[in-house]
Amino acid sequence: MSSSSLFRRFAAATSTAAGRPATFIVAVLIVAVWAASGPLFGFGDTWQLVINTSTTIITFLMVFLIQNTQNRDSAAVQIKLDELIRSSHAHNALLALEELDDATLDRIRKHYWRLAERGRAELENENVEQALGDENNDV
Repeated sequence: MSSSSLFRRFAAATSTAAGRPATFIVAVLIVAVWAASGPLFGFGDTWQLVINTSTTIITFLMVFLIQNTQNRDSAAVQIKLDELIRSSHAHNALLALEELDDATLDRIRKHYWRLAERGRAELENENVEQALGDENNDV
């Protein structure tokens, strides 16, 4: 098994475990035990350093694990969306949009924004015409 595959599996398992309610409860209990031990250690610098160092290290490592998991999830969603576009009547130019530069994405976004505005205006006009038709039927 490759190191990449091992890391992927470890990152996925860690990310899944970190997102569970039980993990949150354990973290809260650790903080509560730390806080309760404050009087025992006189709320000293070492006592504060323990929680600060621990949380910093855990956060630092979790950022990379969670980012790895999110990158894979995002890639999978993009592939699924690309397949839906490819297999539908949608324009194939929309495939792999995430690879385009920002200026091109902005131009395409504006095009679809204009299409959406026209569609909303048409819908609004249909609703007005339908409402007027309903009023004429009432008379």
